[in-house]
Amino acid sequence: MKAPLDTPRSLLAEILAWCSGLAYAVLLYAVVLNTGRELTGMRLLPAALPAVLLLPLVLRRPLPALALLLTVSFAVTVRTESAMTAGQYMMGIVPPAQTQAWQIVSLQAALTDLTVGRIAATRSRRTAIVAALVALGVQIGGAHHYRDGSPSFLATLVFLTLMMVTAWTVGHSVRERRRHTAALRVRAAEQAVVAERLRIARELHDMVAHSIGAIAIQAGVGRRVIDTQPSEARNALAAIEDTSRDTLAGLRRMLGALRQTAPGDGAPLGPAPGLAELDGLVERSLDAGVRVDIEWRRERRPLPADIELSAYRIVQEAITNVVRHSGASACRVIIDCQEDDLFIEITDEGRGPSGPPGAAGYGLTGMRERAALLHGEFTAGPRPEGGFLVAARLPLPVAVT
Repeated sequence: MKAPLDTPRSLLAEILAWCSGLAYAVLLYAVVLNTGRELTGMRLLPAALPAVLLLPLVLRRPLPALALLLTVSFAVTVRTESAMTAGQYMMGIVPPAQTQAWQIVSLQAALTDLTVGRIAATRSRRTAIVAALVALGVQIGGAHHYRDGSPSFLATLVFLTLMMVTAWTVGHSVRERRRHTAALRVRAAEQAVVAERLRIARELHDMVAHSIGAIAIQAGVGRRVIDTQPSEARNALAAIEDTSRDTLAGLRRMLGALRQTAPGDGAPLGPAPGLAELDGLVERSLDAGVRVDIEWRRERRPLPADIELSAYRIVQEAITNVVRHSGASACRVIIDCQEDDLFIEITDEGRGPSGPPGAAGYGLTGMRERAALLHGEFTAGPRPEGGFLVAARLPLPVAVT
């Protein structure tokens, strides 16, 4: 089903397409009425040129265009036949007769087949089959009307059928190829989301393992000094409480949104990165030929490990897209840590990601997934003044003040 017209520009294009189609019908009929000789050579050009006027309507509304084309074709051939003697041929699909009818009808038959191919490429199979059968029925009806009793009627019938089947098959093949390509893109995007979630789960595993290790150490210290140094034991219990609360908060924000996925490779070695590691990222980007300017707004303060990790990954992936796809020599990163939210913005002056998903498109999918898992927001797209913008908002837990 076609999308509703939602802009004045779309409405204007629709109106112009219909006016162009109607102009095609009027001009073609005028050419037939004012042409008394056989349409050969340059004299066939006035009858062929109006076909260009039908193209906008075929591209936007192929079904109404087919109905208009069939109506005009039948009316034109009837008008042509009325000026012929009983012994003249109507169709030019067989060896030509000495009349203008066969040239005009051949041109109309070719346009009809192309329109049916367009319908088969853009509409459902049932709709395309019905359109092809109706168009073929009109063509066969015209052939029967003008070639009834002629030895060439059977050849004309076979040729019309083969041409219609060919046009429908080509259009249907185009549609199936588009559907297959779209399905592959959707599957690849889903795999990218799964891969990103597995990566998040592995990184979260490292963060939790570190926190549990710290809790175990503090618990051991508290057990050993609880009788001799109560104050130290109290400090150990406070550290255990703080560490466990932060870890549980991170688990609630992230593990609750993660779906069960297939096991992947091992967890990455080394501690999970955070915003403190952005300086190293800036140096590596400079080696790749892109200067990164980082602007910190408001006071920097410690954030939960999962927020730090996701913020770092978003900035890292955005800078990677700048290096690989934008063609820009510099980009700007703004990090604004407000009371309740962490805002991240990466801008550049390049052309941004282009083409189908597969390169930067999956990187954007991963960044959007990270923000969604933390109940945040993510946007990415070209800027009105030029360049590309990546922005994310990550909500901060109430305890972080």
